[in-house]
Amino acid sequence: MLTQEQRAIITATVPILEQGGEALTRHFYKNLFRDHPEVLPYFNQAHQHSGDQQRALANGVLMYAKHIDQLAALGDLVATIVNKHVALQIRAEHYPLVGASLLQAIREVLGDEVASDAVIDAWGAAYGQLADILAGEEGRIYKAQAAAPGGWSGARDFLVRSKTVESGEITSFLMAPADGQPVLDFAPGQYIGVLASVDGVPMRRQYSLSAASNGQTYRISVKREEGGKVSNFFHDHVQAGDTVQLTPPSGDFVLTQSDKPLVLISGGVGITPTLAMLTAALRGKRPVHFIHAARNQGVHAFRAQIDALAAQYPQLQRYYCYAEHDGEQGAPDAVGLLNKKQLGHWLPASRDVDAYFLGPQPFMRAIKQYLRELGVPERQTHHEFFGPAAALN
Repeated sequence: MLTQEQRAIITATVPILEQGGEALTRHFYKNLFRDHPEVLPYFNQAHQHSGDQQRALANGVLMYAKHIDQLAALGDLVATIVNKHVALQIRAEHYPLVGASLLQAIREVLGDEVASDAVIDAWGAAYGQLADILAGEEGRIYKAQAAAPGGWSGARDFLVRSKTVESGEITSFLMAPADGQPVLDFAPGQYIGVLASVDGVPMRRQYSLSAASNGQTYRISVKREEGGKVSNFFHDHVQAGDTVQLTPPSGDFVLTQSDKPLVLISGGVGITPTLAMLTAALRGKRPVHFIHAARNQGVHAFRAQIDALAAQYPQLQRYYCYAEHDGEQGAPDAVGLLNKKQLGHWLPASRDVDAYFLGPQPFMRAIKQYLRELGVPERQTHHEFFGPAAALN
């Protein structure tokens, strides 16, 4: 339990975190990977090299310090972290390793004059409080996943039933349990954890589930990323009949029940979780506006599937925007980057909608701003990140 004095110390460090949070988190990761190399598989090193992971952690630490007296104000941040941890299978025994490296980084980066014994003690208590919150919630989810029909704990072997090229960049993998037993249901929008060994190096990734839950199979649709070790491994080496290991579905970016018109906006591979959302929404009479932006026709995945659904369901309206297009066949509804004016034309006349959007960060930043300016209530907009969470403001 944090004392009032410790809370005051944490609050007093907020300006320091605002100025040098990223330097602190960079040093933290250096310490963690040096002293505990066994945790390396849990981290995507591409996010380390880009600085995305350090920025995300710095923002998380800052938000925690700012709201140390009112943790409820952290809102969805805790749920997002918990779900990412569950997909990675972060366990309670990992938290002491992280805590020791964090306190060491605080001492080394801030120096003895700023990082006094009192400051280190306060942050040790604060970290312990946060670790208890996260580990407690993660433990609850692990138990629920193992106890649910078709559920399991840890990694489970799946056989790749089929491998389907969806576009010039995206390939789908349909997988069923090797034991022939049912699988855990999932909410539209959730993702699955994948364990892979690439050149003998264990790695963990999360991929959105791109087909609706059916109790028997899971489908992921993987974009080949330049330099992406796991994505290229899947594209080049994983074939039908191979075995892969999966952890149970998780994620808090999920479609909620509502009678409001649904707007699904995606850019690039951001289309993958919206497919499961779309299938679920079309089971009712809910109007759906499906808006997708791609660079060009060659990298636009699932167009035939969406077109077929639009022909079958009159409540579905679909719109495509290509950054570039130079042919008559497969013409999109608009050419160029998706802008506010175009988005406004494609939204329902009433802005009382539920809007879900995801894609590259610049795309999401623009969509968030456009939706706000077009009058969609911010509490009715939802987004997800592929990789570390970041601020879109």
